[in-house]
Amino acid sequence: MPAVSVLMPCFNAAKTLHEALLSLEAQTLQDFEIVAVDDGSTDETGCILRRWSERDQRVRVITTNHGGIIAALNIGLQSCRAEMIARMDTDDRCLPRRLEQQYEYLQAHPQVDLVSCRVQGFPPGQVRQGFEIYLQWLNGLLSDEDIRREIFVESPLPHPSVMVRKEILEKAGGYQEHGWPEDYDLWLRLYLQGARFAKLPQVLLEWREHPARLTRTDSRYSLENFIRAKAHYLALGPLSGRDAVLIWGAGMVGRRLGKQLQRLAAPLVAYIDIDPRKIGRQRRGLPILAPEALLDCWSRYRRPALLAAVGARGARQLIRSRLQTMGLVEGKDWWSAA
Repeated sequence: MPAVSVLMPCFNAAKTLHEALLSLEAQTLQDFEIVAVDDGSTDETGCILRRWSERDQRVRVITTNHGGIIAALNIGLQSCRAEMIARMDTDDRCLPRRLEQQYEYLQAHPQVDLVSCRVQGFPPGQVRQGFEIYLQWLNGLLSDEDIRREIFVESPLPHPSVMVRKEILEKAGGYQEHGWPEDYDLWLRLYLQGARFAKLPQVLLEWREHPARLTRTDSRYSLENFIRAKAHYLALGPLSGRDAVLIWGAGMVGRRLGKQLQRLAAPLVAYIDIDPRKIGRQRRGLPILAPEALLDCWSRYRRPALLAAVGARGARQLIRSRLQTMGLVEGKDWWSAA
């Protein structure tokens, strides 16, 4: 049994697959297998995988009809033999010590279920500003506390950077199809189940930026579907058993989140906003209140909760400071959701 199984779904990846496999071949930890699932590719992906499996017995190839990334991941998961599973995509590159450092971390920290690492975008000159901002945010989330605090803001873990205990992944139900991103869905399920996260401070993965990434081409990664995922797991977790929910932010993000929560029968009672043009009006039949009215509204309920859903840069920290002065505790009374 190898120490690590590298789970890699492959679909029409001939342009970058060889480069990704070379980065795995160069790993300082050599006790691993690559479970490569050829998801019905129509280019040279299958030929490249066969050549690699002939030269390196650690490369195990599974060929299936095209069923999409979730089906490919679950097929590959069933064939992974190691207790530790490292995700890898066919268009990214691992730095040489990635598997070694993540494996050693999980061995030394049995209480941690999943470990990621810092990542950097490439190729130089092709990384868009929005992607750079996202990388700066997620590279700043290292501890379990950091990751759990921000998990309803965006996906805090780059999927191809993760090593996870197979037992934990199987207990969570593997990868599931809900019409939103499969990796974000998994992190949110693990969050609700009390899993412990970690992220190494070293950059151990180069994450390729290109127009054909699933996050740019698959509708499951749209803003609306991210919000649907957040609302679903907020209702199952932090908002469960609450008798009132307030949303700070009556703009686009708060409005969309409120719509999804109302569809899930969450007890939404009011919006909070600082824009004087909105205060005193209604959003989806609910009042828009000034921050000064928050505590009065809050006091009317036995077990209220608040969601900060303002997408503007810097707004989250301002809201956090304001709520702290009101005595509301993040992760107990309120959560960031944008």
